Amino acid sequence: MKYAFSTLGVPGMPVPDVVRLAVGSGYQGVELRAHPEEPVHPGLVAHERRAVVEEFAREGVEILAVAGYARVAEAGDDEPVYEELHRLVYLAADLGARYVRVFPGGGDQDPAEADATAARRLGAAAEVAADLGVRILVETHDSHRTGVDVARIVGTVGHKNVGALWDVMHPWAAGEAPAATHAVLAPYLGYVQVKDIASVEDTTPLPLGAGVLPLAECLALLGDDGAGDGAAWACWEYEKRWYPQAADLPPLLAAGREYLAGIA
Repeated sequence: MKYAFSTLGVPGMPVPDVVRLAVGSGYQGVELRAHPEEPVHPGLVAHERRAVVEEFAREGVEILAVAGYARVAEAGDDEPVYEELHRLVYLAADLGARYVRVFPGGGDQDPAEADATAARRLGAAAEVAADLGVRILVETHDSHRTGVDVARIVGTVGHKNVGALWDVMHPWAAGEAPAATHAVLAPYLGYVQVKDIASVEDTTPLPLGAGVLPLAECLALLGDDGAGDGAAWACWEYEKRWYPQAADLPPLLAAGREYLAGIA
């Protein structure tokens, strides 16, 4: 298994510092939060993208994914969603990232309508992603919290460049057992986001192993291989950006990686 962390845990940190942090803490990869308030986002021009690639390549750290905020099941016109998807896919391709993370974002729509909207948009973007060697992953999140929810979308798309991202917290909080989540997502799974929390009611991020999430059970289900991508990846998504009162992530990273290696 390989390990990454999300820059959501170090909001605004310059790219060289992110790379040094990964190397110093023993992580092989980083998930880059692609938001305009971050150093890496779709608005970067060509030479800025090349500079990011060079920083990571210099230290042998992989850019695992571009974590975007496109909401593929959101009500409304398709065109703005297509545009955002394309911008994220091209950014990932330019950075050498294998994945783009997107959200469902279906809101209170009828589930069948939300599923159909998401599948239509993802199906159109899949061909662009395939040409660029990138996979778009729908995270277990918001309107589609469980593995069953996300599998409905990606199964309908039926394209190898559209898959699933398993955020371990959301299906568990919705009452879906890890084995059930893995069973439905396994054919589509890109990687797994790990984290820890005190309870369903208190989702303030904690050091890995200090909370209630069944991380060992989740990682044991992955086995040795990723979904056709070699070694499976576990990415620590520590939501410091949304919980400023949480402890700073950098001092926790090395121990977190050791914890993951001990339970994988």
